[in-house]
Amino acid sequence: MAVIPSVLSPISSVVDNAIPDRFLIRIQEILIRSGMYVKASDLITLGLITSIGLGIVSIIISSIFGLNPLYGIVGFIVPPAVLAAWIFFLMERRVDAIEQSTPDFLRQIASLLRAGVGLETALEDVAKHGGGPLNDELKRAVIEIKIGRTFDDAILSMGERLKSKNLDRTFRMIMEGRKAGGSLSDVIETVAEDLRAVLALKRERKANVMMSVMFLVVAAIIAAPFALGMIMVYTSFIETLGKSNPLLGASVIAASGYIVIHSLIASILIGIVMYGSARKGIKFAFLLVPAAYGIFIVVRIFAMSLMSL
Repeated sequence: MAVIPSVLSPISSVVDNAIPDRFLIRIQEILIRSGMYVKASDLITLGLITSIGLGIVSIIISSIFGLNPLYGIVGFIVPPAVLAAWIFFLMERRVDAIEQSTPDFLRQIASLLRAGVGLETALEDVAKHGGGPLNDELKRAVIEIKIGRTFDDAILSMGERLKSKNLDRTFRMIMEGRKAGGSLSDVIETVAEDLRAVLALKRERKANVMMSVMFLVVAAIIAAPFALGMIMVYTSFIETLGKSNPLLGASVIAASGYIVIHSLIASILIGIVMYGSARKGIKFAFLLVPAAYGIFIVVRIFAMSLMSL
């Protein structure tokens, strides 16, 4: 699937040759996990061109309104930040969709096992006649098994590849039940019900903390940038009345730093509230920081233009 016009293909080839293969493979794996079946170098090329174009526009706008040229850097940062946030969002949504469909998949496997079908054959049969992101992963596992990878490794790699603790725990329980002997269909049925209960608790937890998350988002990208932007405008207005303020430049830098730090802290808190992990909250910073800083700049530009009328 092509994401760039053919005229940009030479640039994509240069990017493909310039970036180390290890880095490209890692990005490609991330794109596959998010469900974006595109070439990594093509997406990097598109993001790079967009970043340069928006950066130039930001510098021009900054010069027109007499702002600090450093604001033009925001244009270079926003496209890759938004793209990274979008990819993380797609990954979370895809993993969630896979987790939600896994209990039904396990029940189908259990039914086929009771009918006398082998586990590998049951997996291949379900992968052939299903749809959705889970079946894409199952088809990949089936192909890996056919080219020589063991069944256990192919199944366990699904959880590792998707970075899902629920799926990794589920597949490991099935592998342990298979090694222990006994009725594997009953084991899979029990694991499916256990996973369904875990996912129900996860949905309930998200619903309960959504108000707290919305409060953090509003505080990070609306309240703080708007308040600090208006304070900077008021300080600039006082200076136009003849009362010089030697700390105006430093206050703008301090306000910008505060907004960035505030957005980072809000992102970490969102990760703790939603997932119980501060590390998972870092991904929200790719969206909150540019959004908050962008609103801060827009408020300053808009308010100063109104005052100049």
